[in-house]
Amino acid sequence: MEQRTAKEVSKLQALAYELGVEQAMTRDVITVSPGSTMAEFGEVLRANRISGTPVVEQGRMVGIISIENLIKAMAAAETDVAVREKMTAEPVTLYSDEPLVHAVSKFSKLRFGRFPVINREEDLVGIITQGDIARAMLKRLEVDYHEEELHRYRASHIFEDIVADQIALVFGYFVTAGDISQAGEASSGLRKTLSRLGLHPQVIRRVAVATYEAEMNMVIFSDGGEIIAEVRPDRIRIEFLDKGPGIPDIEQAMKPGFSTAPSWVREMGFGAGMGLPNIKNCTDEMKLESKVGVGTHLEIVIHTQ
Repeated sequence: MEQRTAKEVSKLQALAYELGVEQAMTRDVITVSPGSTMAEFGEVLRANRISGTPVVEQGRMVGIISIENLIKAMAAAETDVAVREKMTAEPVTLYSDEPLVHAVSKFSKLRFGRFPVINREEDLVGIITQGDIARAMLKRLEVDYHEEELHRYRASHIFEDIVADQIALVFGYFVTAGDISQAGEASSGLRKTLSRLGLHPQVIRRVAVATYEAEMNMVIFSDGGEIIAEVRPDRIRIEFLDKGPGIPDIEQAMKPGFSTAPSWVREMGFGAGMGLPNIKNCTDEMKLESKVGVGTHLEIVIHTQ
């Protein structure tokens, strides 16, 4: 029982993996120009009841400025100074197609009040605050509740209705290498399938987080592969089979923060080096084998009883 408690994943933690930044951000972004005065910026905040905005010049974001900057300018009697003198240039941003868990991590680490959201072409497409994240999660919780109600009695006793000495359901998913835009589809599909089979939400959340992390590793580091999930009455066993460079040092790869992600992956907001540790934290059993130049075989087991 103690082991199950230590491995629990909350509904909100799971949602941070399932939702994307795009689903939580505010699309109608209020902006100011770098040539505006701090007094004019203050009027923008007051009129719109916000606490900060991106700074945009000729359609391109050049910085971000907040109410904290305004307060400091007022204290120094510098409200006639241009916004460009007080803004934060080259602000930290989030990509719209990143998983929401990246936003949660950045808010926790950097303690910022907001992040501009850009697309892969570097265009400003939104802004996100912690309040936006909370609202998106509450909305999704409501949707998930109604979906669970619809499926609750559809297959919740599927194993009880089958007469056999051994029972197993097997589901397979293919993962394409390098396609970040499609990453997460396999883990999302498995999560929905397990939900419709009536498994306990806590089990489903652990499977969803572990599978997402493993799927991302396959997309980023391998040449593609396959995910095979075997569902039995007492456990779920999932294999991740990929082809590619393999892992030279498994012990080092298991250390939190260690990553060999290429620069293009890091620039896209991925490859933080927490994938394997997060998988281990969600599972009851984990076996990892890898051969350099051949590929990697990861097997995890999550108990359902």
